[in-house]
Amino acid sequence: MKLKQERRHNVLRATLNGILVNTILAIIKGTAGIIGNSYALIADAIESASDVLSSFIVYAGLHLSHLPADDNHPYGHGKFEPLASACVAIILLLAAILICIESIHEIRTPHHSPAPFTLAVLVFVVIVKEVLSRKTLVVAAANQSLAVRADGWHHRSDAISSAAAFVGISISLIGGDGYECADDIAALIAAGVIAINAALLLKPALFELLDTSPDPALVAKVRAIAHLVPGVLGTHKCHVRKLGIDHFVDLDILCDPTLSIREGHTIAHLVGEALHDELPLITRILVHVEPADDYGRRMRNES
Repeated sequence: MKLKQERRHNVLRATLNGILVNTILAIIKGTAGIIGNSYALIADAIESASDVLSSFIVYAGLHLSHLPADDNHPYGHGKFEPLASACVAIILLLAAILICIESIHEIRTPHHSPAPFTLAVLVFVVIVKEVLSRKTLVVAAANQSLAVRADGWHHRSDAISSAAAFVGISISLIGGDGYECADDIAALIAAGVIAINAALLLKPALFELLDTSPDPALVAKVRAIAHLVPGVLGTHKCHVRKLGIDHFVDLDILCDPTLSIREGHTIAHLVGEALHDELPLITRILVHVEPADDYGRRMRNES
């Protein structure tokens, strides 16, 4: 329970840090873009604003996913986590579409080149967002959180769009007349990158919502740990489902058919303890004991 609370604290703190940083950056980029006549920087500000919204959604999803199980949700509320991840991916797609529309409009509208000071703003933004992205992705990996991972990649998308804006503005300033739309083209390219990342984030979120099996390596590890428990002669069914940052295991173990019910129950309990110790992300384990000879007979009949 203490480990689960610590994981919950880590993912929520990472999300709150993102909300704070993105709010500040959206204000800085929006102001600099308007004053410095750079739509690429304004597009960046739009992306940061969508980051703030998506981080609030992630925070809400994570908070709801940790609500305890009840009569209507006996397995808990973990599905709120991938649902939040899917919402973030959709917001990213919408932001990319908006940036594309506005970039095309700016390309077709004559305007002056951006101000040189906007480059310094973009360098600052790229550094801050990449650092924030890496820290958030580390937390996501440690806690197997799709929503926090989506938030981390949202931060990275912002860094990518800022880097593209830097290149575009540099070309505009160096090229002079005739190159004024370079930063708008950069914003258009950045929008494409953002859209691709959004699609990549949406796929695993939808898979988790549909209860797609997680990494086969995890199933193999569950079986291997169970086999090491004294009294376990083998395993049969092994299903793993992911709910938020938690994993549930449904496992059949094969035991000596002459064991008593109490002895079988003890072995099942030892399997559960071993899995909890070796794989802390697994929070609920259902172990079913089957007689090994019955399993063998079933397999022969099925073949």
